[in-house]
Amino acid sequence: MRAFVAVWPPPEVVASLAGLPRPEVEGLRWTGPDQWHVTLRFLGEVDEDEAAWAFDTIGAGTPAVAGMGPATGRFGRRVLHVPVSGLDAVAAATVAATGGIGHPPEDRPFAGHITLARARHPRGVDLRSLAGASIAGTWAVPEITLVASRLGAGRQGRARYDIVRRLALQGP
Repeated sequence: MRAFVAVWPPPEVVASLAGLPRPEVEGLRWTGPDQWHVTLRFLGEVDEDEAAWAFDTIGAGTPAVAGMGPATGRFGRRVLHVPVSGLDAVAAATVAATGGIGHPPEDRPFAGHITLARARHPRGVDLRSLAGASIAGTWAVPEITLVASRLGAGRQGRARYDIVRRLALQGP
């Protein structure tokens, strides 16, 4: 299965994200509420049993508090996003437990974010006018999830995400 480990925002955060402007921009594909999450680690193609075992060994510690904003940002010309902070420890625990499966872990600091839109073309889209929209909020993160990602048909198809397992974040 193609998988990742993620945190999902609660309904009130999803409602705030849904309130952001989503203008029609040629070459840009907007994501929807069913896709809004913070990826702690992308695993890629993995054996489902092996992924479940590694996921169950995550010692993620106490519930986290995620903070989004203060404004939308961009990763170059390819991704419009909302930055999310407060998940560094949970992401580090996830990498420590799952580092031996799937794609090698990223060789860069964790940059929590919720993707709002992606460019359809490799050359990207000028996202400067879309970045900087004010949005802020915090939420308690009581659990992390192991998610199966099923790619949509064709280059423009939307991915479908199915939660395979849940792991509650607990106190010491």
